[in-house]
Amino acid sequence: MTSRKRFARSAIAVTVTAISAFGLAACSAGSGADESAAEGPVEIAYLHRLPDGEGMTPVSEIVERWNEEHPDIRVTATKFDGAASDMILKLETDVKAGSAPCLAQVGYSEVPQLYVKGLLEDVAGEAEQYAGDFSAGAYGMMKVGDAVVGLPQDTGPLVYFYNEAEFEKLGLDVPATLADVTADSAVAAAAGKYVTAFTPDEALNWLSAQSAAAGDTWFSTEGDAWSVDAEGEGSQAVSAFWQQLLDTKQTLATERWGEAFTKALNDGALIGHIGAAWEAGFLLDSLDGTPAEGQWRVAQLPDFGAGEMTGPDGGSGVAVTKGCEHPAEAMEFNAWFNTQIDDLASQGLVVAAAGTPETSEKMLRQFGGQDVLAELATASANLSPTFSYAPGFASLTKMNETAAEVVAGSAEVADIFATGQSSAVAALEDLGLPVAE
Repeated sequence: MTSRKRFARSAIAVTVTAISAFGLAACSAGSGADESAAEGPVEIAYLHRLPDGEGMTPVSEIVERWNEEHPDIRVTATKFDGAASDMILKLETDVKAGSAPCLAQVGYSEVPQLYVKGLLEDVAGEAEQYAGDFSAGAYGMMKVGDAVVGLPQDTGPLVYFYNEAEFEKLGLDVPATLADVTADSAVAAAAGKYVTAFTPDEALNWLSAQSAAAGDTWFSTEGDAWSVDAEGEGSQAVSAFWQQLLDTKQTLATERWGEAFTKALNDGALIGHIGAAWEAGFLLDSLDGTPAEGQWRVAQLPDFGAGEMTGPDGGSGVAVTKGCEHPAEAMEFNAWFNTQIDDLASQGLVVAAAGTPETSEKMLRQFGGQDVLAELATASANLSPTFSYAPGFASLTKMNETAAEVVAGSAEVADIFATGQSSAVAALEDLGLPVAE
């Protein structure tokens, strides 16, 4: 899976002064290809956080295939086993020491802050030729203004999971719009069931992704200043939708990573869920061997008001670090590696590259023979092309705290987005970045 549990976000305490909104003039170094030709193969180091678990195609095996096919560019891959926050600190230390790997896996929400801190190269010139191989929305999240820092690897578009058998019993169709979800919620609640869950511990990324699906863009620039709009029309629509379901008690209000969510799934009370695509890899594990095995399906996210568009909830790319001596060669490998879609899918990723990996036997069994990865590939292609993050986004965890207050009945859903607005402005100002009024 490509969850934030695995690729955890972290706030990085830093002050950056006297820079424009899109930051540093982080210029790409020359490729150095001609200079290195007479000195032997170019050496590229790649630091990643992929799981390399049992039954997966090992990263080392994928890289060795590259090395055999490309003797002039030799890649060495290293797995980082610590927390994502520790890896970011390591990158910062290594970049300053001039010993950083050329390529490193980074979460999309981390990209802007890492670039502003001067840890990533602008490789826009090298990246342009590969852009068409990836989801436009995912590619956009490897950009900071006009700078491009690498290529996307995996995505976390929101999708809709549902129990087909239970929907049929209740006479429900797969919801195509928020109005459909609301209507289905009423029918399901009357039968003691829920077609959605409101998950406060996922509010930051989950609700911002829904705003994106509704057509909002939270971050942009006005001249040299950042502009923040976390309370736009899309957010208002998302807020009204969830507030109604909470007020009528027609959604399961519980933490996504708590026992109550799994219990509701197992006892059949929860029959639908708006979640990230990467959840397909493990969401139904607790139903293996039960009568509910094979009953669930995955569909595109219902229309939140902007048509067939979804928003990003997780995912990561492979960035070129500041000081990489061979960015062109690094990007050549980057593009090749991130388009090995079957190998990457075996790692549990929803790949950002165009194409459809083969759905695993496990997913076929759990989803009743559905070609799950084909459905998720469609969702990845439908990612909002305009939604991106800003420096400090990962620190907006106060949204989760406000969401917990909503579940407790002491706050409204709209307050979560208000918290996002104020927290985002404060985070940018703490980084020394100008914010438009």
